Amino acid sequence: MSGRAGFGTQVRRVLVGIGSFIAEGVTALLRGAGKLIRQGYDFAEAWLLDSKKATYGLAITRILLGAAAVGLLVSNFRTRLYSFGSGSLWNGEGIEAVSDFPKIWLFSWFHNAMANDAAYTALYLLLLALAVAFTLGWRTRVVHPVFLVLWVSFIEANDMLGDQGDNMYRIALFFMLFADCAGRWSLDARRREKRGLEPKSENWRQIQNLLHNLVLVILTAQVSFVYVSGALYKAGGAPWQHGHAVYDPLMTERFGTWPVLSDLITSWGPLVTVAAWGSIIMQLAFPFLLLTRFTRVIGLFAILTFHVAIGVLMGLPWFSLSMIAIDSIFVRDRTWRAIAHGHGQRIRGAAAVARERVPAP
Repeated sequence: MSGRAGFGTQVRRVLVGIGSFIAEGVTALLRGAGKLIRQGYDFAEAWLLDSKKATYGLAITRILLGAAAVGLLVSNFRTRLYSFGSGSLWNGEGIEAVSDFPKIWLFSWFHNAMANDAAYTALYLLLLALAVAFTLGWRTRVVHPVFLVLWVSFIEANDMLGDQGDNMYRIALFFMLFADCAGRWSLDARRREKRGLEPKSENWRQIQNLLHNLVLVILTAQVSFVYVSGALYKAGGAPWQHGHAVYDPLMTERFGTWPVLSDLITSWGPLVTVAAWGSIIMQLAFPFLLLTRFTRVIGLFAILTFHVAIGVLMGLPWFSLSMIAIDSIFVRDRTWRAIAHGHGQRIRGAAAVARERVPAP
């Protein structure tokens, strides 16, 4: 009887021990998860509210987006009426717009002016002036929204001449309205520095920081979505699977901008295959490469090479420049400051050498 009682006690102790072990494990797991969530929340709160991030990177984004707009408008100025104005009415978009934007009064300016050469040229020059002001960061809070409206109106008036970069351009331009994209390397920043820092309440400062940093999060998500979806789309196509997708457009008259260079680049088959498959792998891995500094450098170098190749070989400089502009937010402020400091030193050194070798008369 005592033996059965002792066995029963041992069984109960084993069961109680197992139950206690599981309960402690679950408790430790919940405690660890709670700690992890709390630390994640604290990190996110500090990252979003304490200060504005990527201020130099966003300034580069503003400058390059503005430069792309200036470049496109200047390079098309002589053919503006033929490409976008009265000379383009043969395609029917002047009567019935393909895009929905010209049907909204706010974005209908260029569409309404297509048949009037003088009015179209005046709007074209106004848009060019706004693009220059945006690039320089002059009165950005006023210039930026007007530039966005007129730019969308201009691009969407003739849907035939758009490219894949237009969507990303205007998406970035819209969200940048809520960020301080003129906080660095701009005439606005220079004016603020001269006037001195204006006192702000803590709550207002945190709201500004929150909006600015959320824009960075949104742009990162948008760029990641574009690259990953592009990679998945390519992976499903036979030209990319067989490794000759890079060869095909470069042999066409439309995208083979430099025939001799295209022949040189595509003359070795394995290089064409590496470029095709490498593009898919790089785009697919890009969001994950952003997670650490080492892999981020690799990812940014790869994506920069990718866009430069598209811009030069396929004759799409403004599309490539727009994408490079948005990718600029992934470079740390410390790196941009070091680059600017290095260039400043080299310019001052070159000026000193010039003064030494060519003395004043």
